[in-house]
Amino acid sequence: MTVSTLESTPVQQQKRVKPNLQAWYRPTVSPEQGILLILFGSVITGSALAQHWTTATTLAGICAFFALQAEYPLILQIKQRRSWKPRFVVWTGLYGTVAGAIALMLYLQTPELLWVYLGAAIALLVDATYVYYQKQKSILNELNGFAAICLAAPLAYTATTGHLSLDAVALWILNTLFFGSAVFTFKLRKKNACSRKAGSVYHTIASAIVILLYGLNCLSLVTALAFAIAVLKFILVCWRFEWYRTTRFHHVAIFETRWALMYIAIAAISVLPAHLPAS
Repeated sequence: MTVSTLESTPVQQQKRVKPNLQAWYRPTVSPEQGILLILFGSVITGSALAQHWTTATTLAGICAFFALQAEYPLILQIKQRRSWKPRFVVWTGLYGTVAGAIALMLYLQTPELLWVYLGAAIALLVDATYVYYQKQKSILNELNGFAAICLAAPLAYTATTGHLSLDAVALWILNTLFFGSAVFTFKLRKKNACSRKAGSVYHTIASAIVILLYGLNCLSLVTALAFAIAVLKFILVCWRFEWYRTTRFHHVAIFETRWALMYIAIAAISVLPAHLPAS
């Protein structure tokens, strides 16, 4: 054994014992913090519309959380094409098993949840297709992702009340339109990704949809007016366009979070009655 071999052996041993960050047993957690806020807001508004918080409501929130976590390693695996990564497969299975077990339990109590599950399955299929063809960051797919997360509102409502109503569907649409508006502000930070004109068209169409839902008595006036927060936010972004486009992402995240919390508070309170019914 030479001196060089003796000197290299400890280094090789250190390399062998160095922990592997991609080991299959290390959990995968979605790095997107904003989606947790959207999930939280959807569950809160859905339960507020139900005017109760029961064990089923809690289970619905847990189910939505684990379903969201299962989607992340699944999408990473799809990006690998034909290369299978045990870590992604294992954690997709674990997260998916927990979400699926709770979903089945809730379904046995409330069969109408099947419509919510069907919507989530379609959204996941659309997302997987976009990812496979390397178009995950397209505007349509990102709106699809927001719609999928916002299904937590009708999930919480239906699990709590035992039925799916038009009001819950309208609230899902409202949440999707509001949180989806962030696509047209975030992409303004990237050159050629989106224009202020596209954002203006989106907010105009979204406002028309909200007005229609109000006209059909699916939303109260105050709940419908909650969407005005998205419009005001977009106007402010256009006014301070250079700041929004060039400032640090941390500042943008705080900016978006404050507007989102304002919307969640107004939307949730607006669907509550003057006095909550007795338990």
